[in-house]
Amino acid sequence: MQLLSLVVGWSVLVTSSVVQSSFAFSAKAPFAPKQHISNSALNVASVEIPAVADMERGVGGRIEDAFAAAKEKGEAAFVTFVTAGYPTSDDTPAILMAMQEGGASVIELGVPYTDPQADGATIQHTNQVAIKGGTSDIPQCLEHVKKARELGLTVPVVLMGYYNPFYQYGVEKLCEDSKAAGADGFIVVDLPPEEGKALNKACIKNGLSNVPLVAPTSSDKRIEALTNMASTFLYCVSVTGVTGARDALPDDLEEFIARVRSKTDLPIAVGFGISNPGMVNGVANMADGVVVGSAILKAMDKLGDDATTEQRADAIRDIVTHLKSGCTQADDAKNQATKLGQIPAEWIGDDKNTRFGEFGGQYIPETLSVAFEEIEQAFDEIKDDPDFLAELDTYRKDFVGGPTPLHRANRLTEFAGGANIWLKREDLAHTGAHKINNAIGQALLAKRIGKPRIIAETGAGQHGVATATVCAMLGLDCTVYMGAVDCERQKLNVFRMNTLGAKVVPVQDGQRTLKDAINEAMRDWVTNVRDTHYLIGSAVGPHPFPAIVKEFQSVIGREMRAQMLDKAGKLPDAVVACVGGGSNAIGAFAPFYDDETVELHGAEAAGKGIEVDEEHCATLTKGTPGVLQGAMTYVIQKKSGQTLNTHSVSAGLDYPGVGPEHAYLKDSGRATYGAVTDEEALEGFKLMCKFEGIIPALETSHAIYYAVQLAKKLGPGKDIVINMSGRGDKDMPQVAKIMGVEV
Repeated sequence: MQLLSLVVGWSVLVTSSVVQSSFAFSAKAPFAPKQHISNSALNVASVEIPAVADMERGVGGRIEDAFAAAKEKGEAAFVTFVTAGYPTSDDTPAILMAMQEGGASVIELGVPYTDPQADGATIQHTNQVAIKGGTSDIPQCLEHVKKARELGLTVPVVLMGYYNPFYQYGVEKLCEDSKAAGADGFIVVDLPPEEGKALNKACIKNGLSNVPLVAPTSSDKRIEALTNMASTFLYCVSVTGVTGARDALPDDLEEFIARVRSKTDLPIAVGFGISNPGMVNGVANMADGVVVGSAILKAMDKLGDDATTEQRADAIRDIVTHLKSGCTQADDAKNQATKLGQIPAEWIGDDKNTRFGEFGGQYIPETLSVAFEEIEQAFDEIKDDPDFLAELDTYRKDFVGGPTPLHRANRLTEFAGGANIWLKREDLAHTGAHKINNAIGQALLAKRIGKPRIIAETGAGQHGVATATVCAMLGLDCTVYMGAVDCERQKLNVFRMNTLGAKVVPVQDGQRTLKDAINEAMRDWVTNVRDTHYLIGSAVGPHPFPAIVKEFQSVIGREMRAQMLDKAGKLPDAVVACVGGGSNAIGAFAPFYDDETVELHGAEAAGKGIEVDEEHCATLTKGTPGVLQGAMTYVIQKKSGQTLNTHSVSAGLDYPGVGPEHAYLKDSGRATYGAVTDEEALEGFKLMCKFEGIIPALETSHAIYYAVQLAKKLGPGKDIVINMSGRGDKDMPQVAKIMGVEV
């Protein structure tokens, strides 16, 4: 897959006026929000605002009417948020009515999702409670809207959530059914316009509003693109960070709103962190709408779990009335809209080349958009730079200890009684696993971008150790997120990271494993994106992360290829690697893509067995396509799009997704993937110990068992290479416990 170019051109067709405007989106666009703003932009507020009756409309509808009604009263529109099904499913219609009675102009109804990466603790909690209580499907959320309409709800309702549940439902059906139920549009947190063309078209067809999110980090040209795609209003995120009540408005908020106003005449609503009438009033006098969520939910939560629906509705009505009192605007309110709606533009022009077939993409919160451009630009500059490659090669040789050896496993080969089994010894790399290759490459990339702070996620701890090691070597600040369950089963690696100077943060959400660590790392990055690089450890996530990780890990396959030609006089007949997210496997596979005689085999974690839904991590064997943590890939999920719980004896494979390039390799038939149970992996562990004197990682043990079975199948005269991705020192306490041995 080729990386996308540094400068992406768009042609935006504004269908309402049949006027085309073209602009270039450069990765060198200013990143910090404090940009020079022209006098004309800052003086937007002085533009004479037409009478409401004379203001331009788009497709009409309740949202436009809501902003018009607020302007008639001399107020900012008050936008409230509640999660569908929270605290119980029976509460939601009454809460929606209470919000209207308290003065809400527009209601955002949150669609519960297992992995809300851009939300703070309050809304994360509401998602978990709602799903546990049975509200996890789109039809259930739409039923809440329908019931509220039957009770007399007249204000517009916008469904707010993450893309995968919408995608699983089908965007055409989603829009048709949402319209029928009485919903008015969508705010999709992780669906940038590049990925949202299908939803945008379906919204236009059904007269619904697809509300863009705009962040303080958005470049001016990106803001222009987003505003062209809006139909009713824009949701401006007041700060870089996750949702949650805060004590004060950011100092540069007015400057940010003025920057957005310079690109659009539509209403601007501002949210994130607004928690009292004074803050509401501050926003009301510099924008057209105010969004409040967490503060409303907290007021209801004070009642406790035993409160009745009536008591909860009363609390919601009271807090909305209280907060809404700040919506009155002064005569000199700034940055006011001069039209109420427009026919949105259709996103056309060249697509970014961000995919492996249908998989991959860049499903990210708007806050991260420019950071990803920045990463991509820097990577595109260095990936073929001879000086950088020479520096990387020096680290591989002098720091990592490469090329790591490749040798024939004679006794294991004899035991298997078939093909020759060779071992590529990445377990001998510094820190004990292949993870160091990517850690060095990305840390050097971060230094080039100018990011002094590194965050990372880790499951088995090997990526965390590698990241901590490299940060110590290069003088970078390091924070590692690790699921609390994994912290317990990988205590040794936690101690190693701490010893190397990293801050290890145990994650208590969800299953408290790798997926949850990634979610928490993403929340950190959204909050601290200006000075922080997310050094992701596997070939997962949004573009260009899968391509970056593949590039830095491909040293494994390149060395393996040359070593087999030297030692065996031929290429291997098969390469075998374990697959969780898939970094070691993609690094081993990639240099053999064009060698048709070389089979590529990935060993997934079947856990306790793939006969049930939540006892394994066999994503490519049992999963279905969906969007998880920024990319379209295979996911272990319900039909509703909610991520299922997973299990594996190996922390590094305990993940419900997989790198998008592996999804492509599976569908294209270039690679074959099989599932190995916990018991089988432990057998592979014992075989390597017994016959070769090597204690492998539990992750690698899956590949060992798989390779032994494959050797029997291929027969004598064939050659298999196992990528020994990590050594098992870290796993010895866990293995001892499984074996009933006290150490």
